[in-house]
Amino acid sequence: MKKSLLTTFKKPLLGSAIAMTTLIASISAQAEVTANAGIANNYIWRGLTQSINEAVVSGGIDYANESGFYAGTWAANVSYDSDDAYSYEHDMYFGFGGEAGGFAYDIGYLYYNYDSQAGFDFGEVYGSIGFGNFSLGLALLANAEPDEGLKPDGNVQDFGFAEASYLSADYVWPLESGTEIGFHIGYHEGDFAEAFNGTPSNGYLDYNVSVSKDGFSFMVTTTDLEFDADGGAGEDYAVQTPRDNDNVKFVASYSIDFTL
Repeated sequence: MKKSLLTTFKKPLLGSAIAMTTLIASISAQAEVTANAGIANNYIWRGLTQSINEAVVSGGIDYANESGFYAGTWAANVSYDSDDAYSYEHDMYFGFGGEAGGFAYDIGYLYYNYDSQAGFDFGEVYGSIGFGNFSLGLALLANAEPDEGLKPDGNVQDFGFAEASYLSADYVWPLESGTEIGFHIGYHEGDFAEAFNGTPSNGYLDYNVSVSKDGFSFMVTTTDLEFDADGGAGEDYAVQTPRDNDNVKFVASYSIDFTL
């Protein structure tokens, strides 16, 4: 259920890539435990690289009950600076999903855990609703490990509940060949988003188009972030080099799922 890099190129449903790509829980006829593993040339979460545009491997385990309850864990390598040593992201989540009146729904909690050196663990509550091939998702900051500090403009950061959010819309177009074409747009904002991602607290948009079949996926993704031509930061932006989150990125991946 989770994030299968290969589905979301982070956080697979949640998004993509956890992203939050939008997660619509699939309810099996009976309880089951599944696992997933994947590899991609980049780890994209909400339009931003989490691996400084380098390759990533991921894997996870999920439990789903016929009642609609599910829980799981997912891990991948991450890096936010070219000088970083190997680091990791380890997510844990649980939620409840199902269908009613032709609509699919999903609500849950996701905890993002990083190594101790990062000091940026945080949690989100999320929800999504889908009808046909279209879905809408919303994730809200629930808790954050780092202390609130001062922004460059001298104002105090606010890491309180729902003070950061990610709103997304997705459409999947299935073809008779079994290929699926996906369209995604998302909006991420808030002081915590700025502190964690180095993006403006007043928000940014990310967009992607993807094609997937039999575990293989190819995605073209970008954001509306703007940076100076010399690679420095604009007036209201943090330096992103060598992340290049203002540029178009191409992500190829392969994932596999199996029942345990």
